[in-house]
Amino acid sequence: MKIDIDNTYFRVLSNTKDGEVQADTVFHYHQNDNLIWGEYSGGGIVKGQILGKVINNEYLEFNYQHINTSFEFMTGTCKSYPMEPMDGKRIFKEHWKWTCRDYSEGESEIIEV
Repeated sequence: MKIDIDNTYFRVLSNTKDGEVQADTVFHYHQNDNLIWGEYSGGGIVKGQILGKVINNEYLEFNYQHINTSFEFMTGTCKSYPMEPMDGKRIFKEHWKWTCRDYSEGESEIIEV
């Protein structure tokens, strides 16, 4: 199945404790061929950006950056894998790592809205 997330919206289903995105965070994705980018905000995030690519039509690989509600600048990397849809909505399981602060790693799941 070809990954196509152009003009789609996702929200957080779950996140590990070191993550900052929450159920109120909304992601808006764009895609042109294998290039992906997006914006996100809400919950603990004032403004965020994503830039990355589709790898072998199997998963997404991207960097992210945002300003949180404490007005800290946060950066990281992520690999996002499509899972079986739930009630017709796409889900991605994400493996992320901060490239700032404590450099911790975690996992999250997002669902299409």
